[in-house]
Amino acid sequence: MAQEGKAYVHAALALYYAGAQINEDNLKKVVEALGLQVDDAKVKMLVASLSQLNLEDVLKNATAVSVAAPAAAPAAAPAQAPAQQGGEQKKEEEKKSEASEADISAGLSGLFGM
Repeated sequence: MAQEGKAYVHAALALYYAGAQINEDNLKKVVEALGLQVDDAKVKMLVASLSQLNLEDVLKNATAVSVAAPAAAPAAAPAQAPAQQGGEQKKEEEKKSEASEADISAGLSGLFGM
């Protein structure tokens, strides 16, 4: 049931927006309040996965992505001087750390059928 999986994620978001701690007990209470039977395994997996994310950053990026208009494909960049390449290596490292959060988010989506 994909909808049930979404309910767990929405429950966690409700806790986040309410300023409450996202832990197993709080998540179970919200899911029970929704009238659903609590699946302890899903609760544990979701709480563990969310503990590795900065939800504020993820939600900012998700909002920015959904609002942004599609961009045209970038033109091929001309060859760069060696001094410029050093700055690009730092940018690539930053992109890799952002990608790891995206990987975790994608994993959550697959786990809960979204």
